[in-house]
Amino acid sequence: MIKGHRSSRWSMPGSTYLLVAACVLPSPSIAEDLSWIQLSDGIRVSVWKAQDQCPIVPRMMVVDLDPERISFSVHYYAQEGLSEPLRIDQWQKRTGHHVVFNAGLFRENFAYLGLLYKNGRPLGSRQHPSWRGLFVAEPSNSGLRKARVLDLDSEAFDEERPAYQEAAQALMLLDRTRKVRVRETGRYAYQTIVAETEAGHILLLKSLGAARLYDIAQCLKDVLPAVRQAMAMDGGSSSDVRILESLWQKDIETEDRTSWKSLFAGNTGSHIPLPTVIGASPR
Repeated sequence: MIKGHRSSRWSMPGSTYLLVAACVLPSPSIAEDLSWIQLSDGIRVSVWKAQDQCPIVPRMMVVDLDPERISFSVHYYAQEGLSEPLRIDQWQKRTGHHVVFNAGLFRENFAYLGLLYKNGRPLGSRQHPSWRGLFVAEPSNSGLRKARVLDLDSEAFDEERPAYQEAAQALMLLDRTRKVRVRETGRYAYQTIVAETEAGHILLLKSLGAARLYDIAQCLKDVLPAVRQAMAMDGGSSSDVRILESLWQKDIETEDRTSWKSLFAGNTGSHIPLPTVIGASPR
C-alpha cells in the first residue's frame, strides 16, 4: 500500500489578489497573468490562478528556483539516523533549507518507491519500472545543467556511475514532446509537481485544491509553454511545500485576507510525517 494519497480536508476560497507593485515582478515567459515575489537570489514565488485558463484545475502555489544560484539535497530519514519520519516543518528546522518539498512515493513501512540517491550513493531502493520521471541535481560534470527533470524513457541514468549526486524517482507527467504521460482516469488529490523550464529553472507547483494529475498535465501543456517537462511527486496528505519564514520581507494578501506567506509556510492544512524530502538552499 502506498502512503500519501488521501486528499487533505482543507481548501482555498476563490479570490483575486491585491498585488504590491514594489515587490511583484511580471514574468510573461511563464504565464501572462503570473506575478512573482522575489524572496532571495534564485528564489521567487507566485500563486497561479490556473482555473482562469483551466476551469477544473485549482489554484496552485508556484516556486521558481534557479539552479545556478540554488543547490538541491535529498534527505531520507533512515539514512540520517532518525527512528521515524519528520513533518515538513521539522525537516526544515533540522536542515535549515530555504525551501523544502516532499519527494516521491513510499510504502507503509516508509521505504521509498524508486531510485533515490544522496551524494552520489543509492539509498537502498530500486528503479520503479513504470514511473519514468527522475529529478536529478548537483552534476559531477560541470557541463551539465545543475538540476533537471529526466524522462527515463528517452534519457539515460547510469545507476553505477550516476552523473548527478542527488536523484529521486516518481511519475512522469509531461514530456518534451508535450505528451501527457498519465492516464485521464485517476483520483482527485492535492498534488506536488516538479517541472523543468526551457530556461533551466525548476518550478515547484502545489495545488490548493484536489485535482487529477491528468488535468494538471493538460493545463501545463496548454497554458505554460515554457515548461519543458514535468513529473509528479507524492500527493494527497503528503503534498507539501514550505519556505523559510525569514525570507519574507513583504507579503501579499487575497481579498479574504489569506496571506501568501501563510500559504508557503504550510499553515493551511494538517501535515503527516515525510520519510523523504528535497531541500533547496543558496549555493
